[in-house]
Amino acid sequence: MGRALVVLGIVLVLLGLLLQVAPQIPWLGRLPGDIRVERPGLRFYAPLATSLLLSLVVTLVLALLARLR
Repeated sequence: MGRALVVLGIVLVLLGLLLQVAPQIPWLGRLPGDIRVERPGLRFYAPLATSLLLSLVVTLVLALLARLR
């Protein structure tokens, strides 16, 4: 239980750092697969490519952590 809490704390710290740095990454949220529709009275945004990229990165990091364990 203790190890899981430490890992969770580290993940939360890294997520917080990522959220602080994310606005400075100009291409994040503007990848070719992201859907953006802007019309009068309607604004829709679905970051599909960004979500897939972040999911891949998180999966790789978790797989590496599992191997180190």
